[in-house]
Amino acid sequence: MKCFSNPGYFVPLPKNHPFPVEKYPIALECLRDSEFARDLSFATAPPATQTQVLLVHELPYLEAIEQGTLSSYARNRLGLPLHPRWLERSYLDVGGTVAAARAALVEGRAWNLGGGTHHAMPAEGLGFCVLNDVAIAAEVMLCEFPDLKILILDTDAHQGNGTHRILRGSENVFTFSIHVAANYPAQKEAGDLDVGLSRYVQGSEYLVELKQALKSIEQQFTPDLVFWVSGLDVLKGDRFGQMELSYEEMVARDEMVFEQVKSWESCFVGTFGGGYPEDRKNLGKWHADTVVRSLKHSPLL
Repeated sequence: MKCFSNPGYFVPLPKNHPFPVEKYPIALECLRDSEFARDLSFATAPPATQTQVLLVHELPYLEAIEQGTLSSYARNRLGLPLHPRWLERSYLDVGGTVAAARAALVEGRAWNLGGGTHHAMPAEGLGFCVLNDVAIAAEVMLCEFPDLKILILDTDAHQGNGTHRILRGSENVFTFSIHVAANYPAQKEAGDLDVGLSRYVQGSEYLVELKQALKSIEQQFTPDLVFWVSGLDVLKGDRFGQMELSYEEMVARDEMVFEQVKSWESCFVGTFGGGYPEDRKNLGKWHADTVVRSLKHSPLL
C-alpha cells in the first residue's frame, strides 16, 4: 500500500501553538519502523500544480498568502502565522492527496500521511486549513474520470464545512460528515448527509450513529472512490474535539469504516484530519496505527 508524505509537511510553529505539525514526521517514522513496513510503499508527495489548486481556490487568496498580505481578521480565522513556507507546505499536502487518489485507482487503496484540511474555503483559510486537499483531489479526479462516483467520508470531530461548500451540487460526489453539532465551525454548511451529535457524546452512541449513517449512504450512493478524513480529535480529552471516545472505540470506528469501504468494493484514500490532545507524544503514533489497521483489509483491485 502506497503512503505519500514529504519532509515539507513540517513547518515550524511558535511554541505552544495548538496545531501539532510535528505529528507528520513522527507518523512516517513510526510506519517505517513498524513490523508492517514491508507491506507499505513510501513515496514522496509531489507539489500540486497551480492549475489543480485553481479548480477550487481563488487566485487573489493564493496571492495574499504568498505575499503575506492577508488581513489580521483573515489570519485569525486561519489560525496560522504567515510563515513564508506555509503555502508551499499546503501545495505539497494537496499533492499528496492527489497522488494517493491516483494510486488508489490503480492499487485499490493509498494514504496521504497528512491531509484532511476540510475547513478551507475557495477564498479563505479556516481552522488551520489553508487549502482543501480532499476537495481539490476530488475535482482533479473528476476532470480525469468524469463518470467517477466519489464519496467524502468525514469522521473528524468538526464538520467538513469547506468540503461541503466546494463540492455541493456535484452529482458525482456525496459528502458526509459526523461531528459535534455545537462545536466549530459555528456556521455549518449543508452536505449530502450530516450527523450532528451532542457535545461530549459517548463512544457507544457515536458508533450507533455512524453505523446508521453508513447504512443510509449505502441506500443512496455507491462510490467508486472514497476519501476518508479520519480525525483523532474524537478521542476523550482532545483539546477541541468535544467527544468522549476511548481509544478502543476509535479503533472500532476505523474498523467500521474499513469494512464498509470493502463492502462497496470502492477504492480508498486515507487522510489524517485533526487531533489536538493536551499530551501530543502519542499523536503521530496513533495516526500511524490507523494506517496499519487499514492493512488488514485486502486490496480491492
